[in-house]
Amino acid sequence: MMLDKKIATRQSYGEALAELGEKNTNVVVLDADLSGATKTSIFAKKFPDRFFDIGIAEQDMMGTAAGLATFGKIAYASTFAVFAAGRAYDQVRNTIAHTNANVKICATHAGTTVGEDGATHQMLEDIGMMRALPNMMVISPSDDTQTKWIIKEIAKINGPVYARLSRLSTPIIYDEEFIKQNNIKFEIGKAIQIGDGMDASIIATGVTVAEALKAQEKLKEQGINVRVLDIHTIKPIDKDSIIKCAKETKNIITVEDHSIIGGLGSSVCEVLSENYPARVIRMGIKDTFGESGKAEELMKKYQIDCDSIVEKIKNI
Repeated sequence: MMLDKKIATRQSYGEALAELGEKNTNVVVLDADLSGATKTSIFAKKFPDRFFDIGIAEQDMMGTAAGLATFGKIAYASTFAVFAAGRAYDQVRNTIAHTNANVKICATHAGTTVGEDGATHQMLEDIGMMRALPNMMVISPSDDTQTKWIIKEIAKINGPVYARLSRLSTPIIYDEEFIKQNNIKFEIGKAIQIGDGMDASIIATGVTVAEALKAQEKLKEQGINVRVLDIHTIKPIDKDSIIKCAKETKNIITVEDHSIIGGLGSSVCEVLSENYPARVIRMGIKDTFGESGKAEELMKKYQIDCDSIVEKIKNI
């Protein structure tokens, strides 16, 4: 792991799109006047004839993406999460999910880590909204390497995908050495277990995976051994890995930059309540809106940072 080197997953997304565009001429990209922020501008510069800036009209963008998909294109529609899942929900539901359109909704700037953009732009409900839609796959990558793999991999899937990306630069977890040493394989719908600690399982997604790994190291120094489960695919979720953790460890803690209602924590509770009842402690945004502030300060305030995870596990 290279936890000292950081890259925002939105940057990884832009770079991966450009690489994918070279190999697959059916890939088209749409944006809603935010290409500089979502980094789709990287694709636009290389393939201007396959890039469509729809303007500040997110609903139109989703409908246009569905139309392009009807004619055999693999459409990547990009904007901030608050607009992709919020403003355009009706079109996502009826035009994309209901028709099973081959549209990849890539939503950047999700969660509290949008920071100074404030409560109105901090989308904390999108995982719950998107995973409730039939046909919709929901993915939340944790670092640069995983994001680039996912953006290319979902092009092979014929159907709608919601990919949740962050504004905040996050540590590189899956460098070549770490992948080789731990025999890590990326597979849609399969979680990645890091460590074999028996005291607790920290189940995390997106930006909180790096925080969980930092907590794992700090806890180890104090004689507490935990494992981290990186859930990059929230729907379909890896039930087997979650049940395995519940059977093998004393405590289950979920951590997410999302509301604890409807997100990763709820997903894990659903799996365990039906298959292997166990106590689950959910760390996330507790039924409130966010606020303006630096991303790191907000993670601390809402207790989804490394130190908060350490403290929570020590207390239980």
